[in-house]
Amino acid sequence: MTDLWLISVPLDKTSSTSVEKLKRTIAKTKLATCCKFSIPELKVRLSIICPGEEPEGAKQSVHGKHTLKCLQLCNYWFSSLVMISFCVGFSVDLMSYVTQFQWDQARYPTAVPLTSLADMISKEISQVEAELKTQTAAYNNVKSSLQILEHKLEGNLQNRSLNDIVKKEDLIVSEYLTTVLVVVTKANYLLWERTYESMSEFVVPRSSRKLYEDQEGGVFSVTLFKKNLSEFKSKAQHNKFIVREYSYDLEEQMQEETKQLSVHKKEQYGVYVRWLKMSFSQAFIAWIHLKALRVFVESVLRYGLPVNYQAFLLQTDKKRSKKLRKELASLFVHLDPTATASKKDVNCDIPGLLQQEYFSYISFQISTNVLDYSY
Repeated sequence: MTDLWLISVPLDKTSSTSVEKLKRTIAKTKLATCCKFSIPELKVRLSIICPGEEPEGAKQSVHGKHTLKCLQLCNYWFSSLVMISFCVGFSVDLMSYVTQFQWDQARYPTAVPLTSLADMISKEISQVEAELKTQTAAYNNVKSSLQILEHKLEGNLQNRSLNDIVKKEDLIVSEYLTTVLVVVTKANYLLWERTYESMSEFVVPRSSRKLYEDQEGGVFSVTLFKKNLSEFKSKAQHNKFIVREYSYDLEEQMQEETKQLSVHKKEQYGVYVRWLKMSFSQAFIAWIHLKALRVFVESVLRYGLPVNYQAFLLQTDKKRSKKLRKELASLFVHLDPTATASKKDVNCDIPGLLQQEYFSYISFQISTNVLDYSY
C-alpha cells in the first residue's frame, strides 16, 4: 500500500539544505520517491490571512470530496459490468497527474482573488454533481423499465411470456369462440383430461392440446364459447388449474418493446460511461487544484508573507512510513522545536488531505484509494 504525502517547507537557507539532504537520503535508502509539487503564487488579501481563521477553500473542498465520492461509487458500480480505466484528460493516469501536477492557468486563472478562485472550482464541481444526478436517473429509468418488462416475460409457466411456446395458429378467436391457455401440474394431468370438458356446458369436445411441458407441468389449450369463459375459469380454479390471462398480440408487442428497450439501454449505457469518464476527469482535476489551493493557504498562514515556500510530494510504502517520518522530523525540527508529532483531532475539510498529526513542517496525507483504483 502506498503513502503519498504533500509536504511544504519555507524557502529559507536551512530548510533548502534540509530538502537537498532529504533527497540524497531517500535516494540511497529508497525510503521514498520525491517530486516537486508546483503551485503558483495565488492572489490573496492580507486581511484574510490571520491566525486561527479557517483557510479559504476548506468548505468548497468538502463539496469536491462529495462529488468525487459519487463518481468513485459509479466507477465501482460499473466495474462489475465492464472494464473501465479512468484517467485525466485523454491518456494521463491519475497517479501521474498528481506527481507531475501543473496548475491549469487557462482553467483556473491565478489573477483572480483566492476566494473567487475557490468559488469557481466549487461551482464547477456543483455542475458536475447536478449532471451526475441527471445522467444517473436517465440510465436507471431505462434500466428499471427493461427489468420490469423482462420480469413479465420470464418466470414460471404461471406468469412468463408464452409467445415462444404458442403459435398464432394454436389459437381460435372468433365472434363466439375463444381458446384459453391453462397451466396444469403433472400430478393433475389425468384430472384435467377427465374434467375439462365438463367445466362448462359449451367446451368444444376433445379440444385440449398440450402445447408445452417443463419439469413442473404443462400448458394446455382448450376452446370454448366466450359467454361461458367466467364459468370455466371458476371451475378450473376450484380444481387447482390456472387459466392464463393471455393475448398473443399484447405479448408480441411487449416482446418488441423489450427488444427496443434493450437496444436503448445499451445506447444509454455507452452515453453514461463516456460522460462518467469525462466528468471524473473534470472532478479529479478540480479536486487536486483544491488541494494545491489549501497547501498555498496553509503555507502562507504558517510561514507568512511574502509567499516563500516549496511544496513537494513524497511517495513511500507504508512499511517505510515510520522511518521516513523520523528522518523528516530530524531534518525540519528547526521549523518548530516544540512539535511533538503526537496524534491530535485536527479538523480538516479537504478530501484526501487528512492531517492527523502535527509536524514542524506542513504535511498532508493524500488518500491513494482513488489513485490506485485500476484494473
